[in-house]
Amino acid sequence: MALSESQIPPDAQHYLVCGTEDCKKNCQFYCNDCHQPMCEHCRDEHQKNKKTNNHEVVPYKQRKRPLPVEKCKIHPTRNIELLCEECQIPLCSKCTATKEHRGHAFTDLEFVFDEKVSLKCHEEIAKIRNYFDPVSQDLKKEIAGDVTEIKKIMEGIRTSMKAEAKSVKEMVDTITSDKIEQVNKIEQSLLETLINQNQQIDDYINSLNDLIKTFYGYLSPSNIEQLTLALKSESLIIRPIPETSKPVQPVFTAGQYSKEDVAKLLGRITLPNAKPENRKIKPMETASTQLKPTEKQRKQDREKSDVKQTLSLSSSVTKVREYTVPDVDHVCHISLGKSGRLWVSDQLGNLVQTDLRGKQLQKIQTNGRDEGYHTVTQDGDLIYTDRDNDVINRITPDNTITEFIKTGDWIPISIHSSHINGDLLVGMIKKGEPSKVTRYNKTGTEIQNIQRDNKGQPLYKYPLYITENINGDVCVSECGKHSVVVVNKSGQYRFSYTGQGSGFYPYGICTDVLGHILVCDKYSETVHLLDQDGQLLSLLLTDQQGVEYPYSVCVDDENNLWVGEWGNTVTVYKYLQ
Repeated sequence: MALSESQIPPDAQHYLVCGTEDCKKNCQFYCNDCHQPMCEHCRDEHQKNKKTNNHEVVPYKQRKRPLPVEKCKIHPTRNIELLCEECQIPLCSKCTATKEHRGHAFTDLEFVFDEKVSLKCHEEIAKIRNYFDPVSQDLKKEIAGDVTEIKKIMEGIRTSMKAEAKSVKEMVDTITSDKIEQVNKIEQSLLETLINQNQQIDDYINSLNDLIKTFYGYLSPSNIEQLTLALKSESLIIRPIPETSKPVQPVFTAGQYSKEDVAKLLGRITLPNAKPENRKIKPMETASTQLKPTEKQRKQDREKSDVKQTLSLSSSVTKVREYTVPDVDHVCHISLGKSGRLWVSDQLGNLVQTDLRGKQLQKIQTNGRDEGYHTVTQDGDLIYTDRDNDVINRITPDNTITEFIKTGDWIPISIHSSHINGDLLVGMIKKGEPSKVTRYNKTGTEIQNIQRDNKGQPLYKYPLYITENINGDVCVSECGKHSVVVVNKSGQYRFSYTGQGSGFYPYGICTDVLGHILVCDKYSETVHLLDQDGQLLSLLLTDQQGVEYPYSVCVDDENNLWVGEWGNTVTVYKYLQ
């Protein structure tokens, strides 16, 4: 059984299944009376049935949400289905006949829910997606930047402290070495004095021993004369003991310091006593006017809105016409211009302008490949990338070629001119760097870079083709990741579509006035039709329609789908009614 809408996560990819029992086909329609999703076949059967042929069956995106079932408290066997316009109270059908509500006007509560409550919920969801969530994500990025900056500052402080400590240690070692040298000199001086004293005593003892020997000689004199001489000799006098002094012992006085004294030597870290500055939150008015359209664009939006009220997916796809484009190998990309003219390119750098009958009007040799490397602006100028010189060129309607934007050391490979405000979205690559999408305004000033998701992971590897949806979402055919990667206009990641089977190789991509996303799958030779939230609605074109290797797609002002195929064939289809 298919999940109810309330059970499906808002950003999930899911396959809508027909609500008819035992039918597992893709749901495209919805009966507002039965509140049942339907495939195309079941819708046809539903409208043929006499009991249900007057039911309102609409495209699934235009469905009315069912009311929750709630019993009337006054009449428990009846469901609440009406709203008293005067009392603004929900009622059951039996309540309308009571005295309190007699003569009042009543409205179908389901209609009120769909027109007011549902509209209000969608408005609030739009506010969250277009303002509150993107602004919150911007604040997360700012906080992450502050975390990085704080870590950098604190690491610098740690490095300074270690350097200060090393300097103090070196100074302590130097002073210690000087003081030990001083101690050595004092020790040497004291020891020299003591050695001299010791030598003096040794000499005195030796003289005493000599005197003893002399005295012993005089005790046995050989004659009287010798004895007389000995009595008169001064050498027989005992000299006093030499005077010596004790050394004055050095005393070491320990330094007077504390832990705080040492801490002062190493500097200190302080947190200024200042009030933290509040982060700036962009006002909703500013955020909503970031991509603010002009009055002319608003008029076009109103006209498109009127068209949207009457358009829906057709039950079948009809071929309108087919023609060949001269001087191209394969139709790898199509850019629709004004006055019924279009630009077509192949993988060999041939860029050809034709009319709607396929007649060649002009040809330019570029270095483009099988990428979405050209686009036509709101003013009718052709913009194309020059991957060899890292520039973006502009060709005005009078065929003047000028160098418009330099991309530095980034190689521009895909480009799209916004139908909302004329901005240029450019997919770029650079060796050693994650790929990115850069937004430039009409004057060529860089105003936004989209490169990573909210977890810091790269969004792109090779942004092959790029387009913009009616809600400002940026949709990229990411051949490196084999997926369609979609971010909102603030650059916040929304979802990725990876196809329905084991292989998916997205090529050309575009959107239509209903917000559908159409993308070529080179792997299965099909064109996938997605809704605005990445849910597959159908495989719009397959080999059953005779499509052969669809490379590129675009939708014209009359809501026709143009498909560039293998060889030099362009086929136009009608798929909306």
